[in-house]
Amino acid sequence: MIRDFARALRLPFVTASVLPFVFGSLIEREYFNLFGFFLGLIAAISTHLSANLINDYADSKSGADWQDRKFYRFFGGSKLIQEKVFSERFYLRFAVVLAFISLFSVIFLALVLKRPTVIIYYLLIVFLGWSYSIKPLQLSYRRLGEPVLFILFGPALVMGGYFIQTGIFPDLRSFMLSLPFGFLVTLILFVNEIPDFADDKQAEKSTWVSITGPKKAFVTYYMLVGAALLAIALNIWLGFLSVRALSCLVFIILAVKTGNILKRDFKDKAKLIQSSKLTITLQTLVGIILILDLLI
Repeated sequence: MIRDFARALRLPFVTASVLPFVFGSLIEREYFNLFGFFLGLIAAISTHLSANLINDYADSKSGADWQDRKFYRFFGGSKLIQEKVFSERFYLRFAVVLAFISLFSVIFLALVLKRPTVIIYYLLIVFLGWSYSIKPLQLSYRRLGEPVLFILFGPALVMGGYFIQTGIFPDLRSFMLSLPFGFLVTLILFVNEIPDFADDKQAEKSTWVSITGPKKAFVTYYMLVGAALLAIALNIWLGFLSVRALSCLVFIILAVKTGNILKRDFKDKAKLIQSSKLTITLQTLVGIILILDLLI
């Protein structure tokens, strides 16, 4: 049962929210609000997991996850609805419970910071996170899922962590530093959309893969990698990161290997599992390097 819950929540992807939030919290460390940090982290993780659950619910409703009922771990959904382990109603209720956990954390955070506007920011984030999947907007079905994910896992998390520690929002420095994380998490989403392309098409779900088709999707992948590296270089030029951050270039080999898989095996879902693993690893390692750069 615990394994099924972990699978439903898509726990391997939780680094996509944890690393940007931790990074944003460490940008300015003159005074570190530990209690605020933990409240924010609980809210970030709970909101992320709630969005994961509502995404499975929505993709089951639309039929996208019913086209191929095999479980691939990294894409195509958790398939627990299709395997009749959990119902759609369970996913919806579990998503609501996690949303309330994050809401309570944010309310406490607003009281600690004496900033009621925190609740407004949070409600906007939840609205975008759920609208990514469910009607009436269903943004991930209209080629808008990628920009939404960029905002939620880049500026929202990094600038949110920074705001908790400094009380400053908006802020140019934290916004610029959020860009590499936004591109890297969008990279994870995009690489997982490639094997889902045919199934998504049947469900009338349009992602960025539909722009070029899966055969040429590796080009967009490399563009996103380039954008992430350019954002890091720009932050070094602005003095927001040190040249030590360039050490993340050693991990470019992971992106090259992934690109080769996408170019050669774009029709083979079994082999595309490796491209998902490599991209998550890339995001995690680069995120750690950027965090270490701040600490050093």
